[in-house]
Amino acid sequence: MPPSPFLEAVYRHMLASHYSRRTADSYVYWIRFYIRFHGKRHPLEMGAGEVMAFLSFLANERQVSIATQKLALNALAYLYNKYLQKPLGELGVFNKAARPRKLPVVLTPAEVASILAMLNGSPWLLASMIYASGLRRIEAVSLRVNNIDFDHGLVRIWSGKGNKHRIATLATELYPHLRRQIVRVKELLEEDLANPEYCGVWLPNALSRKYPFANKSLNWHYLFPSTTLGYEPDTRNLRRHHVDESSISKLLKRAAQQCGIGKDVTSHTLRHSFATHLLESGADIRTVQEQLGHADVKTTEIYTHVLKRGAQGVRSPFSALPGARTK
Repeated sequence: MPPSPFLEAVYRHMLASHYSRRTADSYVYWIRFYIRFHGKRHPLEMGAGEVMAFLSFLANERQVSIATQKLALNALAYLYNKYLQKPLGELGVFNKAARPRKLPVVLTPAEVASILAMLNGSPWLLASMIYASGLRRIEAVSLRVNNIDFDHGLVRIWSGKGNKHRIATLATELYPHLRRQIVRVKELLEEDLANPEYCGVWLPNALSRKYPFANKSLNWHYLFPSTTLGYEPDTRNLRRHHVDESSISKLLKRAAQQCGIGKDVTSHTLRHSFATHLLESGADIRTVQEQLGHADVKTTEIYTHVLKRGAQGVRSPFSALPGARTK
């Protein structure tokens, strides 16, 4: 929870507006940074000029990426336009971040298979879901039982990045594993319900009001629950949260090392690989965009740069040289 009353109020305003806790944490970080950059002046005493100066500082001194600078701008736009009700209007000239986005690290299908083979149980299923459905790490760990639709072969992602909803494909090969996982969740739930202190799973305010008994139903519990119960920091309610999202990346790094794969492997590497392999198999870029939940197709187009066809699909003239492969 943010330490100051002002930042705490902004944080709670975002949650009430149905922003995820992850987004709220990120926005509050940049708002705090902005306030400290300007000598702890209150945002109401500042405006577009101070925002532009801060964004220029991020580009010039911190040399942040374009995406990071945009995230900071979005946080400040929320602060002024929605919380303070003091619209910034059109911003003038400020230095844009110039550091280009890195090309994604992509695994071959064989490398994905070898890494997954090093995992077992829930970690294997979680990593498999990230690759099989192209999920972000936080989307995967926060899946609830009712997000899985066996009848239609899809995964429903609610309030993903940008607070947007989407559906993604579900690999039929994972059905029996997912059904066994749901049985494990049910067994844990039965244990938890026997505890008089248990307050049910956390639900956003709107859902908890609309479905007052959903917090203790199987459908709303996390598909990948934590192994232990814990008290919610701001309410002290006893709940079972989802697994720690950082744990899966640690396991993947270790698995990659055990396989002798020299690439920097994270959970996002599996998502990158999902997108690239879809394109390689002939899927059109709009379909891949929808699967990944990208707002702009330009974000998806970065995967075209890592396809085996070479840069921009151009075949190198070296390949046509007589004896090029005989050396």
